[in-house]
Amino acid sequence: MAEALLSPQLLRRLEQFQLLAARRARSSLKGERRSRARGLSVEFADHRNYVPGDDLRYLDWNLFGRLDRLFLKLYEEERELPVYIFLDASESMSFGEPVKFDFARRIAAAIGYVALCGFDRVSVRVFPEHPDRPDETAVRGALRLVRGRQSAMGFFHHLSRLETGGAAALNEALKRGAIEVRQTGMAIVLSDFLDPAGYEDGLRALLGRRFQVTAIQILAPEELEPTTFGDLKLVDSETGAVQEVTFGRYRLAAYQRTVQNYCRRLHEFCVTRGINHFLANSATPLEELLLRQLREAEIWG
Repeated sequence: MAEALLSPQLLRRLEQFQLLAARRARSSLKGERRSRARGLSVEFADHRNYVPGDDLRYLDWNLFGRLDRLFLKLYEEERELPVYIFLDASESMSFGEPVKFDFARRIAAAIGYVALCGFDRVSVRVFPEHPDRPDETAVRGALRLVRGRQSAMGFFHHLSRLETGGAAALNEALKRGAIEVRQTGMAIVLSDFLDPAGYEDGLRALLGRRFQVTAIQILAPEELEPTTFGDLKLVDSETGAVQEVTFGRYRLAAYQRTVQNYCRRLHEFCVTRGINHFLANSATPLEELLLRQLREAEIWG
């Protein structure tokens, strides 16, 4: 299953990276991230006055010799970084060639693998919910908490079993995620962002909880540059709404301008709020996005 998502060659390249957190980790569980907590690592942080009952092994005797006062050495404690991947599995993500959802979960697999290799905690929150699919509910549950590099094969397997369906409800999914998580960290949103209700409230909710947010917008080649002309019957994949249109070359140019304007507004919304935003064509070579674009944007390094 792992080979179906990421090649062995790409996995070896990804092992060299580590996610770059703009804020220090606040998790209560130990990992390999510097945090504001003071603990017993090898990285010196500060001194404080000795109080009776402190461990005498951490007294700074050199400082005592100079000042004739007892001080305790404090060290930077290493904590894990919680990484939350919000994966859009709505019906619209099943569109395109290559299929948008296949591209999205390969990105999710890569980000998750980098995090797991760095001893970080990964949680994939797939939306919308499908309570009528008990088998997939179990798969989604297994993706909610993944730790350790040894979990990578199972992680890939569960991602490969996901299916699309239903309307995205993007805002609700992001707001629910922001409320439910106990500890914030990095939030990666993988979606086409084509929800009629918008995306603003959901992204604001993540920012309100102090997530470090990256939005990766995935569109198919046919959505960016359609080649079909004539009298068409268009069916909304999520709502089932039908609209008949005559699509000539003039309308094609107008459509492309509309798409460009929509993507530009999303980009501007994100950039002005400190959110990393990427527009990815599902036909883009995965290595181009992972090894160049995300690295240049300092998502990992």
